[in-house]
Amino acid sequence: MPEPAFLITVFVTLFVVIDPIGLAPLFLALTQGMDRAQRVAVGLRACVISVVLLMIFGLAGEAILGAIGITMPAFQIAGGILLFLIALDMVFERRSKRREGHATSEDDPSVFPLAMPLIAGPGAMAAMILLVGETDWQWTGVAAVHLAMVAVIALAFILFLLAIPLERALGKTGTMVITRLLGILLAALSVQFVLNGLRGAGLV
Repeated sequence: MPEPAFLITVFVTLFVVIDPIGLAPLFLALTQGMDRAQRVAVGLRACVISVVLLMIFGLAGEAILGAIGITMPAFQIAGGILLFLIALDMVFERRSKRREGHATSEDDPSVFPLAMPLIAGPGAMAAMILLVGETDWQWTGVAAVHLAMVAVIALAFILFLLAIPLERALGKTGTMVITRLLGILLAALSVQFVLNGLRGAGLV
């Protein structure tokens, strides 16, 4: 059974990278003009597609890396650097601007841009591979990582449904404050991934 501290780390990492709170106002913008039933359908479809994509990367990502000759420590270091860059974007509000650039009007935004790259983006894919790698492929640990991922995406779906009242409650300032706090937390977690990779490569 995975340690409680590991489970918390998994959930927090995926929560920060996927950022359900930050996605809610974008979901609102992408589904403007739709009625509640249409919004529910779009949100559900986007979340299901995201779960499938992240499961593929969680289960087969390391095998794909092995096939092209990339070691897990190397990917841990690269993934940690990628997550650190995402954290910088969050702290300095560059991430929201880039995401808003994806928020173009589409008839059905569930696959693009909602599922990918907004929910199952490169950061989330890298995080899944890294977190599954941390379990040493113990089936309980692998299952825990995937359950945490499903829980975070389920939370994103709930926030999609509550997007309108949530936007009014948080306001622009509240959303910015939460995003920056999560960015600082992600920066610390990303440094830990880099340290783990250096340790796995025997460099520290």
